Amino acid sequence: MDMSIILKPEAVRVLSAVSSKKRLMHELGGIASSVYGVSQSTTVEALQERESLGPTGVGNGVALPHARLDGLTDVVGAFVLLEKPIDFDAVDRQPVDLAFALFAPSDAGVEHLKALALVSRTLRDPSVCAKLRSNTDPATLYTIVTEAQAAQAA
Repeated sequence: MDMSIILKPEAVRVLSAVSSKKRLMHELGGIASSVYGVSQSTTVEALQERESLGPTGVGNGVALPHARLDGLTDVVGAFVLLEKPIDFDAVDRQPVDLAFALFAPSDAGVEHLKALALVSRTLRDPSVCAKLRSNTDPATLYTIVTEAQAAQAA
């Protein structure tokens, strides 16, 4: 599985006006709608439903919200850098400023889990997170995220 297949460059954003977890979910739903053609309201609802099962803030300022959606044929993603960290009910109780959302087809099996593992591995790397936090250009952020996988594989 390749990060550049999951994540399109236009699905990478820097957000300055996000002040809550709920607002972040709406922004991610908007990205999914504009880039992947899924319903924003359905996406937000699915993300919030998944979040109600347990927080997807995995620690060290990183959140990995994810949802299964009708209308998708492949696992796709959206990455956002928040200029101001927000409370996300993360496992380490630290605010979140990096969020990578994954959207999988309703019937996705192992592909969804493989994508989640790939994103998790990538964003567990402190040097990758430091590079992401020190850049505010979406094209640069995309390059960092997609090239981190290649570097890890080497």
